[in-house]
Amino acid sequence: MEDRSRELADFLRSRRARITPDQAGLPPDGRARRVPGLRRDEAARLSGVSTEYYTRLEQGRAQNPSAEVLEALARALQLDSSEREHLTDLLARPATARRAPASPQRVRPGLHLMLHTLEQVPAFILGRRTDVLASNRLAREVLTDFDALPAPRRNLARYYLLDPEARERVGEWDRIAAETVAVLRLEAGRHPHDKQLSDLVGELTLRCPEFSTWWNDHRVLRRTHGTKYYHHPLVGDLYFSYESFQAPGDIDQTLCVYNVEPGSATAQALQLLTSWTAPQHDARQQSEPSTPPAGAS
Repeated sequence: MEDRSRELADFLRSRRARITPDQAGLPPDGRARRVPGLRRDEAARLSGVSTEYYTRLEQGRAQNPSAEVLEALARALQLDSSEREHLTDLLARPATARRAPASPQRVRPGLHLMLHTLEQVPAFILGRRTDVLASNRLAREVLTDFDALPAPRRNLARYYLLDPEARERVGEWDRIAAETVAVLRLEAGRHPHDKQLSDLVGELTLRCPEFSTWWNDHRVLRRTHGTKYYHHPLVGDLYFSYESFQAPGDIDQTLCVYNVEPGSATAQALQLLTSWTAPQHDARQQSEPSTPPAGAS
């Protein structure tokens, strides 16, 4: 991953570039603009700091900016909550930057039980680097069977960006893939010394043609809720409203639940999928020829 100072400079420049003087409430000054967005002196004025100090911030040479300066800078650049978090991470001293623990992550038995209790909707637990730590049966049916993969390959970003099936199965693939890259970008700021994350970024850079463009946008995102849809080869289109929760006691584990509207076509399709893929059905099919369910697409 990039040098810390360079990453900070690129992030601040990319945020400046997206804001016009008019959006920032600045009057026209008659000067020709060679680049889009705010100039450094304008960002500095809006933040209430000197141009020299703002320049040092962009170059990673300003040590320990105060909380007031960070808040003023976030307001001036119109940062959202994920971007504010990322800026704080990037400005942290290297000695105090968060390090991802080297030990493998484990899911508590209680969380495993919760996944299986949520048997009517897809649910899974993500760890660092979007590693899929655990999933229930419907999650494995709707996305892919992560349990069938070698442990190092059970990763949501790797599935979305590198698995050819994902491009066919994931609705609005470009949006979901770009958002996933933004999630990785946020984590890279939080854990700059995570070698496994660095290796994953390198792999995605080499193997996914779109990855570098999204990575260099410096967009960051912490997923909390939203919408997704998938096209399942057996039951057709499935529409979900997802919710993400940090697991109590472990900020590096996230429970993701794909909710459906009761009585909706998706709810009915999931019931069909559940019955068709139930373990007892699989056992029965060992002695019977396989026939798709009526109306499956």
